[in-house]
Amino acid sequence: MRLSPFDANHRRHTSFAALYAYPDLDTDVEVAITPDDLRVDVFRASGHGGQSVNTTDSAVRITHLPTGITVSCQNERSQKYNRESAMRVLRARLADYYRREREKEIADSKAAKRDIAWGSQIRNYVLHPYRLVKDPRTGEETSNVDAVLDGDLDRFVEAYLRWNHGKEGKKNG
Repeated sequence: MRLSPFDANHRRHTSFAALYAYPDLDTDVEVAITPDDLRVDVFRASGHGGQSVNTTDSAVRITHLPTGITVSCQNERSQKYNRESAMRVLRARLADYYRREREKEIADSKAAKRDIAWGSQIRNYVLHPYRLVKDPRTGEETSNVDAVLDGDLDRFVEAYLRWNHGKEGKKNG
């Protein structure tokens, strides 16, 4: 709440604002694959005979155990080259999988957003007729409005963490 400098009658005005912060994610994701997370199966390639395709175990199937993503390759005559091709495809699929998981997390956090309206505020900033910043959830307040507007939010963050911890304890208790 404030007195608007643009109101000739000097009436008190109430404004709402919202801020949502998202991490800046690197689009060129390098996927680290631990060998213990992989099951590698080798088998004989299917298809027409010739060039020893049906007599050597040159085809490769790689399963990423944590995600269940499976990739197989039997394009090359060599098990080594099929393994390399399968690993390239697996890296690409894992990068896509993790990208979709991040997008899902962001969508879930967007769904948890509150309306920008009366009763859903996180902090109230009163600039007139007195000066006060108050978090209605936690009851934390200060009259040093300028410090809070300059970014001194530690007391509010700490109060929220205490409040949220108590709330979680009641829910799980």
